[in-house]
Amino acid sequence: MVTEGVLSRSGRGRRPVVQPWLTLLARLGLAGVLGFAGIAKLAAPALAVRAVAAYELLPASLTTFVGYALPALEIALALLLVAGLATRFVAIVSGLLMVVFIAGIASAWARGLTIDCGCFGGGGTVAASETRYPQEILRDLGYLALAAFIVIWPRGRFALDSTLGLYSAPVAGPDEAGTAAEDGEGSGDAEGSGDAEGSGDAGDAGDAGDVEDAAAREA
Repeated sequence: MVTEGVLSRSGRGRRPVVQPWLTLLARLGLAGVLGFAGIAKLAAPALAVRAVAAYELLPASLTTFVGYALPALEIALALLLVAGLATRFVAIVSGLLMVVFIAGIASAWARGLTIDCGCFGGGGTVAASETRYPQEILRDLGYLALAAFIVIWPRGRFALDSTLGLYSAPVAGPDEAGTAAEDGEGSGDAEGSGDAEGSGDAGDAGDAGDVEDAAAREA
């Protein structure tokens, strides 16, 4: 029982050690994607506007605004993820952005448009054979999964959030306390059993001595 308790605690103890590193990797991975996408669009803002217009979802005035604002937003999110500042909020915004991208690509696919998503620069109308809607949707779903991981487990290594005291390491929960109590009870039971066995052995030895004394007197 004691061994089982130790193994159970060690299994739970590994997650707080590994999880912050996984969150760091997720942050850097998502930041790399957003940063690269933002810089690629920022280098050619006119192409970014054309890519947004190709979806045929927004009026011209909003198309221009989104085409110029989207790269700045992506770069800002990337920098915040690298710094680990407001991590959960930034991950939520990044995840919502991926949902918008997925919805836009799916909408273009459903309406029979033949466009490049323009996610990493470029964009606009392309030949039907050059569209890659399924691959683009699956790719963005992967990025969405990274964002979801960070939302659930925002505490990571090398993050300003830690300096500010956000997402601190969890304290021992009731399950761990219960396990410790069970281990203590198990140890007490083991000691009690040992004492009982010792008392039994002493009693047996005493009985044997009495028999020997009686035999000696009769002789």
